[in-house]
Amino acid sequence: MQAAVARRAPLQCAVAAAIAEVGAAEACLVLLENPDAEIALFSIDRMVERFGHVAAIREALFERTDLPAPTRHALVSKLSATLADFVTAREWLEAERAHRIAQEACEKATVALAAESPAGETRPLIRHLCQNGQLTAGLILRALLSGNVTLFEEALAELSGLPLARVRGYVQDNRGAGFRAVYDKAGLPASTWPAFRAAIEAMREASPYAEPGGASRLKRRMIERVLTGCEKAEIGEIEPLLTLLRRFATEAAREEARRYCEELVAEDAFAFAGEDDRVAA
Repeated sequence: MQAAVARRAPLQCAVAAAIAEVGAAEACLVLLENPDAEIALFSIDRMVERFGHVAAIREALFERTDLPAPTRHALVSKLSATLADFVTAREWLEAERAHRIAQEACEKATVALAAESPAGETRPLIRHLCQNGQLTAGLILRALLSGNVTLFEEALAELSGLPLARVRGYVQDNRGAGFRAVYDKAGLPASTWPAFRAAIEAMREASPYAEPGGASRLKRRMIERVLTGCEKAEIGEIEPLLTLLRRFATEAAREEARRYCEELVAEDAFAFAGEDDRVAA
């Protein structure tokens, strides 16, 4: 009966909201596939909350072009958690390692999502991350080491409560005491301060956009510079930060090798295509 109602054309917003709130998973899937249904964003968010772990509903939501960045991130988080639980249940990995890998994959997807989203959606995404406790120092550092300065500055502004223009001024002049004051006001840990300072200095000397991947992938050369700077830093309990940076370096090197292999395959395919054309001629 719920599915029959969800197929109606047209389907009013209030009815769609009722199905999203109390309907079964099948009815919600029918609702999402109904092109004549008027579905409010809060109803979509409710379906993500209730059935984001269901593959068919998740795929139907990902296909929509009207989803804002916070909703897409909620779907990514659901997918990461579902995969981690699946791997753990199969005993392919220990629970702690599975969830750590899933968290890293989710953070990677978050930075990519922020880079691909319109500028106006960056702050709502950051507020969504804050509300869910996912705006961590590790995620902010990943964004900075990917060259996503916008996400980094917006995060500092949100966490510190300072105007974005003022934060940008301090970031551009990170040699002064103002940047450290903003960093501390944002509540970021003192143990990660050397990495953020070294990352900004590295960006000044060489643009991160010179490396491939846009603002969504880690930059290997930047990470190497930051690693070198942090190893010389005189601050206690820095080993967890170095471990994180080494994981970033491994990920960046793996991505770089993958891109290199893809380029070689593309070059070979182009060469074979040219040879076939000459033979045909």
